[in-house]
Amino acid sequence: MKSFLPLLLLLIAAPAWPQAPAPRAQPTAEQIEARRKAEDERLRNDWAQLRRYHEANAELLSSNPLGPPRVVFMGDSITDAWPRRSEAFFSGTGNVGRGISGQTTPQMLVRFQQDVVALKPEVVVINAGTNDIAGNTGPSTIDMITDNLRAMTQLAEAAGIKVVLASITPAWDYPWRPGLEPVPKVAAVNQWMKGYCEGHGCVYADYHSAMSDEKGEMKEGLSTDGIHPNEAGYAIMEPIARAAIEQASAR
Repeated sequence: MKSFLPLLLLLIAAPAWPQAPAPRAQPTAEQIEARRKAEDERLRNDWAQLRRYHEANAELLSSNPLGPPRVVFMGDSITDAWPRRSEAFFSGTGNVGRGISGQTTPQMLVRFQQDVVALKPEVVVINAGTNDIAGNTGPSTIDMITDNLRAMTQLAEAAGIKVVLASITPAWDYPWRPGLEPVPKVAAVNQWMKGYCEGHGCVYADYHSAMSDEKGEMKEGLSTDGIHPNEAGYAIMEPIARAAIEQASAR
């Protein structure tokens, strides 16, 4: 019996074997259906999400002692998250974010008058197109995307607002819609933006070249999902945006 005592004491003193984490609870059929109905309701009643910034715009126009914002950033989730990731870039600097997660260029075009032109900024930075390629509001061709980018640029310029067209950031695959092979489509839209700005006086902000590897994928360490920048990704984007804004302002 004594020979078993050291072994017994060792087993008692040993740390507990780590347990596998509990699996995440999957949504129930009722929850999935509720989400589907809520999304359907939003698409039917506010397809472009004009309500998202309606009150913020009214407040900005009525109570901003510094006058109109200097720069409005129009875009999708990458723009939507930027003020939270880099508060110093947007707080008290005259930079205003008007990004909405998941949006495509036709949705942005619908809300462009309300969320950009009506605010009377000096410059608008437009970062859009990746969700079109992902098919978030249905299939989109390169021409459809570039037509909408051109239309937003023309609306801004007609209102005396200078334009920065920002490249689509690298995308190897979309986690929510895999298999679309976006790399050549991203390159095509970016190439169009660069050429359009060279011929029409807007400024091209090239995030993509600084953030992509040789395959066209987001460089390691700049994103958690290969699409959305993290703090390191935004740290690369910020000086590129600043330089493009200053270049546009000088024109």
